[in-house]
Amino acid sequence: MLEIIALPVLTDNYIYLIHDPVSQETAVVDPALAQPVLDILEEKGWQLTYILNTHHHSDHIGGNCQLKQLAGCKIIAAQADWDRIPGIDQGVNESDFISLGQHKAKVIATPGHTRAHIVYYFAEDNILFCGDTLFVMGCGRLFEGTAKQLWHSLQKLKALPELTLVYCTHEYTQANGRFALTLEPGNIELQAKMFKVNALRNNNQPTVPTTIGEELASNPFFRENSVEIQNNIGMKDAHPVEVFAKIRLLKDRL
Repeated sequence: MLEIIALPVLTDNYIYLIHDPVSQETAVVDPALAQPVLDILEEKGWQLTYILNTHHHSDHIGGNCQLKQLAGCKIIAAQADWDRIPGIDQGVNESDFISLGQHKAKVIATPGHTRAHIVYYFAEDNILFCGDTLFVMGCGRLFEGTAKQLWHSLQKLKALPELTLVYCTHEYTQANGRFALTLEPGNIELQAKMFKVNALRNNNQPTVPTTIGEELASNPFFRENSVEIQNNIGMKDAHPVEVFAKIRLLKDRL
């Protein structure tokens, strides 16, 4: 079983360390900073094997070069980001696999937030590291892609098993949930989710991981077919992509 440690850094980022106790291989996902990772590695006695990047933004790759220099690890990222992420050792594409010991992660291309965004899905472990494509009750902004692209990307994640644990890289959950409630105030599962979220944040606890099942029940960007949402945003019976685009626009205006 993989051991996962979430490191809160900067204002609202999470860095994830993934350790396979059998092979003793360790990966880090989207290291914004190097020192918090180095501190955990020293505390645990782990050797860093890989850096797994989801996209090129500085708050996801800021620790890359220092970690590579000090730990001798390899950087894995999207082939299409080769010119934007320094020091890539292995460029990957849709449906490629990377291994951490005997654990295999499938690379899924999820353009939208950026043109080359990817996520890492450990199917046998029911674990997804999704960067900024999907958040708890939210999704990434459209910095480089279109609403249609991101909608198609999210359809891939919606199709994963509902028990899949979702590790996103920002603690945006309370704001996302408040927005979701303006769109679908009658959603009982959303109300219950927010009750739990507020309790966690009041105690300075993380709201990740979530699950695909929880997101299907509460995330407006997964719920473009909700009649209540469509009615509340004036998009009754509109195409799902158009509904999604309107939800994203409304969130961007906050």
